[in-house]
Amino acid sequence: MSIYSNINSIMVLTGAGISAASGLDTFRDKGGLWAQYDYREVATPEGYARNSDKVHDFYNMRRRQALTVEPNAAHFALARLEREWQGDFLLVTQNVDGLHEAAGSKKLLHMHGELNSALCQSCGKRMTWKTDMDVFSVCPVCEEIGYVRPDIVWFGETPYHVDEITKALAKVDLFVSIGTSATVFPAAGFALQARARGAFTVEINLEPSNPDTDLFTDSIKGLAEETVPLWVDRLLSR
Repeated sequence: MSIYSNINSIMVLTGAGISAASGLDTFRDKGGLWAQYDYREVATPEGYARNSDKVHDFYNMRRRQALTVEPNAAHFALARLEREWQGDFLLVTQNVDGLHEAAGSKKLLHMHGELNSALCQSCGKRMTWKTDMDVFSVCPVCEEIGYVRPDIVWFGETPYHVDEITKALAKVDLFVSIGTSATVFPAAGFALQARARGAFTVEINLEPSNPDTDLFTDSIKGLAEETVPLWVDRLLSR
């Protein structure tokens, strides 16, 4: 009998590692974004207040880069899982790129915002934004100048969709972490919450994030683009 025989509700959490094969930089790996930039300068409200131009330049660069890449086999495998799974399914991503959507995922929550979205700090509206942004950008809703910022959850800010994620974790049978070290809360606590209620937990990553704990009941080591499609095949053929 398959270890997945009695699974109905699935939550998948993805991080930067799933998009690496598409050509996007990770964050904490050697040579990743936080090795190249001080996150306090480009990914905090305080950094934005000190030097908005620098923050805009950083996200303009990332937005342009994201527009040039395509989903890889791991993204397509998760979109297939969503289509073919007969039970409940939710994909939660820490990534701000649009590769999951491009692969066909629909039951998806971006907990850290999206590169192709802007937030107006004057009227509070969010809007699609695929071009460069600067301190002179005009909000198309309220027409105020200088209040448009990247719709990204920075360090020190509250992630999006926390209530929805918490409700899903309360009933999940299988929690899967892919391509993330999950060291930043609240994502760092998702596997623990799922495990505490008796859910089966799986980690798919280049290296185990918590090798000395029993946080994950199954650990699969390898590149996401290679391991995730095989894992999805295994799950769907249970």
